[in-house]
Amino acid sequence: QVQLAESGGGSVQAGGSLRLSCAASGSIYVSSSCMAWFRQAPGKEREGVARLRGSSGTTEYPDSVKGRFTISKDNAKNTLYLQMNSLKPEDTAMYSCAAGPFCGTPSLDPRWYKTWGQGTQVTVSS
Repeated sequence: QVQLAESGGGSVQAGGSLRLSCAASGSIYVSSSCMAWFRQAPGKEREGVARLRGSSGTTEYPDSVKGRFTISKDNAKNTLYLQMNSLKPEDTAMYSCAAGPFCGTPSLDPRWYKTWGQGTQVTVSS
């Protein structure tokens, strides 16, 4: 039973944009869950890049992407998005969405998220 399915990855040049989508299903509802995007590059630790509290819509970002990435949701489509602008080669990674029953602290600690998608690859060339 697929509960989170990402799409929208691809290859872009530095300075370009991509929008990732994460379709939720089953028992996951973006309107009430704690939703987040993570990324992991080869040889590096997984990094949280955006969090959205489903009930309130409040968002958080680390400094590495603040001002460039925007997380959002469409409750009617039960879909989470990540708009990525001004992409840099260091943004290259596998991007995954994740869902949890509540938003904990620190906000992008992977331990709070119980359901994960399989990921979509983003490659940014210089």
